[in-house]
Amino acid sequence: MSSISEVYLDTASSAPLHPAARETLLAALDRGYGDPRRLHAAGRDARLLLDNARAVVAECLGARPDEVGFTASGTEAVHRGLLGLTAATGRDGIVHGAVEHSSVLHAAAWRPSTAHASVPVDAAGRVDLAALAEAAGRPGVGAVALQAANQEVGTLQPVDEAELPADVPLLVDAAAAAGHVPLPRRWAALTASAHKWGGPAGVGVLAVRRGTRWTNPFPGDDGLDQLGGFPDVPGALAAAAALQAVLAEREEVAARRFALVDRIRAAAGALPDTEVVGDPVARLPHLVTFSCLYVGGDEIVAALARRGFGVASGSACTASTLEPSHVLAAMGALTHGNVRVSLGRDTTVEQVEAFCAALAEEVHRIRAEAGL
Repeated sequence: MSSISEVYLDTASSAPLHPAARETLLAALDRGYGDPRRLHAAGRDARLLLDNARAVVAECLGARPDEVGFTASGTEAVHRGLLGLTAATGRDGIVHGAVEHSSVLHAAAWRPSTAHASVPVDAAGRVDLAALAEAAGRPGVGAVALQAANQEVGTLQPVDEAELPADVPLLVDAAAAAGHVPLPRRWAALTASAHKWGGPAGVGVLAVRRGTRWTNPFPGDDGLDQLGGFPDVPGALAAAAALQAVLAEREEVAARRFALVDRIRAAAGALPDTEVVGDPVARLPHLVTFSCLYVGGDEIVAALARRGFGVASGSACTASTLEPSHVLAAMGALTHGNVRVSLGRDTTVEQVEAFCAALAEEVHRIRAEAGL
């Protein structure tokens, strides 16, 4: 069980609730309980709140309010978005980068197709744009999925540089990037998850551009208004408030966290037989991943937890199993002894310095006890 004094350095998995989200959520709980499809006063009030949330999120994403819908998670948003694009085009093939989130991989596996293609990445985790364009042009491809930034190593993808066939829509998974860096401008569908930017858990976002062929791939009505049943109106409004707040402070917070991550990258890189992965510059400001040879990732995580630091290891999609990361494997990076550190908006210099010292001590200790 985590200590309440733990320095939480796993915000890429789920960020603490932003103060703006907490304040909005508590206020909305008393107003947003009604069914927004009803015409009575409570229903109309809930509809007003839901429409306001869609308008705010749309503005933050560079979309129109009628292009935005809320889901129960970012994973659901990816599944609905990606499978909805292929259902509308009538072509089941999905092309994606080899380092995409598991939600993309699972969507592709759910509807097997000979036209599926996983596109390789370089050592930094950046997709091969020429290979992406070639795969997207093959017969039977109905959609391309490309993340804005990688959830495990932080590398930004060159989404706006991708050259794709005009009839093959692009879904951008912005879960790791939204609220942290400017988003790509070019997309037919975009997905995100509120708990990654300080909104409440259980609120995903699916945006589909007007004019894009998309249909609901699951039972239910088409349209983005109320995906998946009864909407979480207070959650949606709190998610919108948090996104608006983090964008207002993004430049200042990002600059501070970028410098702190540089400090961690340097400290980890100074350890013997340790590999720091991901692009050192074109990356998310708050995230760094490294792998230590001769040390188990679970050992480091447990040791740092005892020292009061909460970090992650293994695949960011399946960390509960501590399976080797498919992202690191695709990059040709060391998958053993993997640690991912992601800073909060309030992480301090003192906390980072203490973490760096604890990391060095624990890695040396574990290796010494193993006779290395």
